[in-house]
Amino acid sequence: MNSQSATKKMSALDRFLSFVERAGNLLPHPATLFAGFAVLVVLLSWLVARFEVSVVHPGTGAVVTPFNLLSADGLHMILTRMVTNFTGFAPLGTVLVALLGIGIAEGSGLIGAALRAVVLAAPRKLLTFVVVFAGVISNTASEVGYVLLVPLAAVIFLAAGRHPLAGLAAAFAGVSGGYSANLLLGTIDPLLAGLSQEAAHILDPDYAVNPACNYYFMFASTFVIAVLGTWVTERIVAPRLGRYTGDEKPEEIRKATPQEKKGLTYAGVSLLLFVGWILWGLLPERGFLRDPNTFEVLHSPFMSGIVALIFIGAAISGIAYGIGAGTFKSDNDVMKGMSRSMETLGSYIVLVFFAAQFVAYFNWTNLGLIMAIKGAAGLKALNLGPIPLMLAFVLVSAVINLVMGSASAKWAIMAPVFIPMFMLLGYSPEFTQMAYRVGDSVTNIISPMMSYFALIVAFIARYDKKAGIGTVISTMLPYSAVFFIGWSLLLVVWVLLELPIGPGASLFVPVP
Repeated sequence: MNSQSATKKMSALDRFLSFVERAGNLLPHPATLFAGFAVLVVLLSWLVARFEVSVVHPGTGAVVTPFNLLSADGLHMILTRMVTNFTGFAPLGTVLVALLGIGIAEGSGLIGAALRAVVLAAPRKLLTFVVVFAGVISNTASEVGYVLLVPLAAVIFLAAGRHPLAGLAAAFAGVSGGYSANLLLGTIDPLLAGLSQEAAHILDPDYAVNPACNYYFMFASTFVIAVLGTWVTERIVAPRLGRYTGDEKPEEIRKATPQEKKGLTYAGVSLLLFVGWILWGLLPERGFLRDPNTFEVLHSPFMSGIVALIFIGAAISGIAYGIGAGTFKSDNDVMKGMSRSMETLGSYIVLVFFAAQFVAYFNWTNLGLIMAIKGAAGLKALNLGPIPLMLAFVLVSAVINLVMGSASAKWAIMAPVFIPMFMLLGYSPEFTQMAYRVGDSVTNIISPMMSYFALIVAFIARYDKKAGIGTVISTMLPYSAVFFIGWSLLLVVWVLLELPIGPGASLFVPVP
């Protein structure tokens, strides 16, 4: 009886997700869709400006009005900034530079040999957990997760005889859906803490918020997200995907040849030396890879140069492998590897051109800012109790994340509203920031506004030629729902047990 009921429930869920996928994939090509969105934003900016809609920014007190892109100034911006919108789109350079290095490693055969070693060594039952967990950890330098781990997980799953999109989804869920969980602090932590501190000063001018204020909760969340992501992959996503019948061929899982072992040794030694060089620049108090003024690591050339380090590390290890294994005979082979990696990005570059215009137009018009401020004000007016208000706040953060991608930009708007409000209820700014980060993470994986969404569409299309935005959303929606429920429950338990959320940070403050 129970098994039949479970089957019916799974069947109903599968039908719903299939409907989402079909509906999403009935939409035009993603590039055409982003072009349409850009045109729609232009028209909406004219309509909203015509009705003179405005809001007051809760942080600065400035009046925020929509910018009409159909005005003369708006048309000038569209014409003069089209090229820089495209070339300045943050993920584009990140992806191109990182994949040039990865192309060398792939062209030499290093990635194939290393993948076989991983698949042979890793217990099959732990493969999914390891992928999701690695995705969460990669958040410290998120570019690594998107441009390296996500496509790598698909290749690893295919090599293990599993559907590659299950691996891709598991990695993407960890990297993006688990954005606020980690064992390490990242660059976003001091940024959000600074905004929280400024908002707390509205009520208490002496209040200080430290960058590690959410660390205990983040640490515990890492394992919760890894477990939830594994469960969704194994119980929902993988069964729904079924057996892979696409054209991509798996890397052959065989033991390494003597030449490959020699190549792996060369690559390992070169990578070890490279890591040693990085540690030499980071570990000393005045290391050359630290910030030259403050000698911090979080705001250092190391953190801002992660993509360059990926390129250099992949290139060095790939060339070393090619020399050791004999797969690289000259510099021509190295350049061919880099060229092949670029050949696969044609559709992505087209997609990015239109996505970059849409994102730029949306930011120029202030539509996202107006929607966020009005949504926050509406939630405040509901006057709910503390825990219902907290959960509603998580939900509002998750919804706003669908239309406004930047975590810091959203928090700059929401913190001045919600931190004083929760402080008046006796809850700390650190707690409010923690709740915000949960909501800000869970819908990343289904938000077209997320900077790397277009890249994920391109990765999925490699294994499913008919895939589109609907495929991505239907595949990732179960993760988003389960993460929202599981993470919110963890938040409630944290509140009920009155646990500290970070070093020197408690849940409560005296009511002003």
